[in-house]
Amino acid sequence: MIHALVGLLAAAVVTLPTGTDVDYQLGGAAEPAPNVGIVVRDRTEPPAAGRYNVCYVNGFQTQPNERRFWRRHPGLLLRDAQGRPVVDEAWGEVLLDVRTHAKRKALARIEGRWVRGCARHGYAAVEFDNLDSFTRSHGLVTKRQALRYAALLVATAHDHGLAAGQKNLAGFEGTRVGYDFAVAEECGRYRECGQYTRHYGARVLVVEYRRDRELSPTGVREWC
Repeated sequence: MIHALVGLLAAAVVTLPTGTDVDYQLGGAAEPAPNVGIVVRDRTEPPAAGRYNVCYVNGFQTQPNERRFWRRHPGLLLRDAQGRPVVDEAWGEVLLDVRTHAKRKALARIEGRWVRGCARHGYAAVEFDNLDSFTRSHGLVTKRQALRYAALLVATAHDHGLAAGQKNLAGFEGTRVGYDFAVAEECGRYRECGQYTRHYGARVLVVEYRRDRELSPTGVREWC
């Protein structure tokens, strides 16, 4: 009865709209153009008024500006046999250690607080970055472990009334663990677009960085 009551009290998830443009604003908030119906911003930024807002949360790796926070949770960072943190060198982000049930639960509680903040500030959805981080773990993390953790993150989003977005790992049918939409980075460049639309149809946010990989607020924005 208690579990049923919790389910009834959970806010309804609002599905990602289609037929509109998206502005991917991870580098800083800017006023969206009139043609934009979907805005993606970092969880530390407020949502854009009058749009469908997606909250960015790095689900599987640390953010460079969160070093002080993660120093308080050293046991949740992935380490090699010598005890050194395993780093995604492209972005300078440390991989999270999702290898055990206990660590996955602990990490989901941390991320859950951030997701709750997204919901409280008025976001409609959350994208969890780096589902494919296990491919950069030098064999320390398995795909199965990553997907078990992904399922916890998705459930947390849904518990707070937010749609959940798959980011990375093209070809994996994220709906199997409950994802509602996908964010595809440079899928034209890597020829991955069809792998996402096969599972999500029109509910795929396609982002091409071109020359502005930092996604600066003053960067040039174009829509196809």
